Amino acid sequence: MIDLDGKIAVVTGGNSGIGKETAVALANLGATVVIAARNATKAAAAVKEIQERTGAGERVRTMPIDLASFASVHAFATAFTGAYDRCDILCNNAGLVLRKRIETEDGHESTFQINHLSHFLLTNLLREHLARTDSARVVTVASEAHKFARKGLVLDDLDWNRRRYRAFAAYGASKLENILFTRELAKRWEGSGITANAVHPGFVGSNFGRENDLGALGNVYMRIARPFAKSNAQGALTSIYACTSPQLENVTGRYLARSAFATPNKRAGDDTTAAKLWQISAELTGVG
Repeated sequence: MIDLDGKIAVVTGGNSGIGKETAVALANLGATVVIAARNATKAAAAVKEIQERTGAGERVRTMPIDLASFASVHAFATAFTGAYDRCDILCNNAGLVLRKRIETEDGHESTFQINHLSHFLLTNLLREHLARTDSARVVTVASEAHKFARKGLVLDDLDWNRRRYRAFAAYGASKLENILFTRELAKRWEGSGITANAVHPGFVGSNFGRENDLGALGNVYMRIARPFAKSNAQGALTSIYACTSPQLENVTGRYLARSAFATPNKRAGDDTTAAKLWQISAELTGVG
C-alpha cells in the first residue's frame, strides 16, 4: 500500500482532465494536494468535487497560476512557499494546443511558454522546497506527440517567429521540450534527492483541444475520436504511477508510458540539445 500521508503535492492544471484524476489519486493516498490553475471558478469546483470523492477535506485546495504569465508563476511560487515548508511531488501537467500563433504577455508563443517555459520556471522556483524532502519527485506530462517534431527543435526559433506556425508541429515541439527538460533536469539535480521523469498519458478523451483551441475543425475531430480514447482516469494512471510508485524511488531522467519505461525517439535523447534548451530557457526565464 502506498501511503502519502503528510506529503505535499502540486498539480498544474489539476482542475480538469487527467490533472484532476491525478489530484484525486494523490488525495486518496493521503497527500495534501494544491491544484494550480488559471480559472478560479473551475478550480473551486474541482476542489469541491475532489473533496467529495475522496473525503480529503482541507487537504485539497487551489492556488491561482496563469502559465501564460511569468509574473503569475512567480506569484504562485511565492504564495506556495509561504504556505508550505516543502514540496514532495510536483506534477507539471497543464498544457494546450493552439490553432493560431498567439503571444503571451511575456512575448512568447503560447504553446512554447505554457507547455514548457513556465513549467521550467516553476520547477526551478520550487527547487529549494523540493530539496527539503528526502525523495521529491518532478513529473512532467509529455506525449508521444513529441514525434511530431520530425526535425527536432529549431533552437534559434523556439517562438515560431520565422517559420510558418503549425499547431501540431508547435505542440509536438513543446512535448519534445518536456522530455529534454526532464533529461537535463535529472542530470543537473543528480544527488539532490529530487527525481525527474516524463510521462505519456496516451490519447485521452478530455476537453484537451476541444475548447476552441483548434477551432471548429478541432472540436469535430475530437468528438469523432473520443469513443476511441482513454478516459481521464485511465490517462492519469502513468502520471499517478510516476508520482507514487516505490519502484521509481531513485529512478530519474526516464520516459514512461502505460506505467512502464518507454523509449522516446532519438531526438529526445540528444544531450547536446537538452543542454542548449536548458540554457535558452534559463536566459528567457531568469532562473536555472
